[in-house]
Amino acid sequence: MTRVTEALGIELPLIQAGMAGGSTTPQLVAAVSNAGGLGTLGAGYMTPDQMRSAIREIRALTSRPFAVNLLLTEPVTPDADQIAAIQEKMKPFRTELGLPDPVPLSKFAESFDEQMAVVLEENIPVFSFTFGLLPPRWMQACKKQGILLCGTATTVREAIILEKSGVDLIVGQGSEAGGHRGTFAGPWQEAMIGTMALIPQIVDAVAIPVIAAGGIMDARGVAASLLLGAEAAQLGTAFLTCDESGAHPHYQQAILESTEEQITTICEFSGKAARGLTNTFHQEMKPCADLLSPYPIQNALTRDIRQGAARLNRTEFMSMWAGQGTRLARREPAGELLRRIAQDLVKLGF
Repeated sequence: MTRVTEALGIELPLIQAGMAGGSTTPQLVAAVSNAGGLGTLGAGYMTPDQMRSAIREIRALTSRPFAVNLLLTEPVTPDADQIAAIQEKMKPFRTELGLPDPVPLSKFAESFDEQMAVVLEENIPVFSFTFGLLPPRWMQACKKQGILLCGTATTVREAIILEKSGVDLIVGQGSEAGGHRGTFAGPWQEAMIGTMALIPQIVDAVAIPVIAAGGIMDARGVAASLLLGAEAAQLGTAFLTCDESGAHPHYQQAILESTEEQITTICEFSGKAARGLTNTFHQEMKPCADLLSPYPIQNALTRDIRQGAARLNRTEFMSMWAGQGTRLARREPAGELLRRIAQDLVKLGF
């Protein structure tokens, strides 16, 4: 028992990361929660209606606690010339995939306020967020309803800022972590601290419980996290290849066949740094880094390419986020992954 398991009402100090983009199906979230961990719905790219539907489906599959994760976005002003320039660079990919020319977009991300309204209306047990600080009005509204709040930090400074803002828990995201970097208080390049170095420093700097994330795939990683002072571990990539995962089958296979040398930091898909499998899109767009629109504009601009590639099973043009521990990935039910980790933790003396 740790402060995290006690606060969340879960049996195991294991949290499934809230990975946006469809991999965190209601079935996956419920399977993790039913096995004693905390499942998380990655709702960052969902419409409010999609969120509400998924949340209710999760509740039909489990009576255990679960979380919802959203992505904070700062207001950005589209630059028509910049968008035109990057669209021209991406034209060969659309031609290769048989896609029509893109139409001008009226919006680049879902309304965070509308998404938060669903979180409150559905009275989610745990709400986690990434890319910054939760606006005070939403912080107060969640506190009023007794919703536990969890923010993401990639540096000690960010952890201190989050604690002062009033969150209940902090996820310390090491540089090994797959997916988008949660950095918000400086350049992401200066916040690439490894999990082993980051976690004990955050633990010493804040009084609230810390959850370790980044490259953790099995009981060894969880045990190391606990020894470093974390009170739970968050795993993402390990769940992508589980039976209940909504990740594209070819994406899952790419993870299972990958090595740590194929994992790198990629900005070209979304305009924000994210760790994943290198591929043709990344390699050919890397020289165009100066032309990229900021997140979430770039993310919206590449959506048709990513979706078209998925329909055609063309992984060379898909965003395939993954952490550095992919050699440890397995294809198995999520409940079995948690049971295996729990059994191995006992063997390790936890």
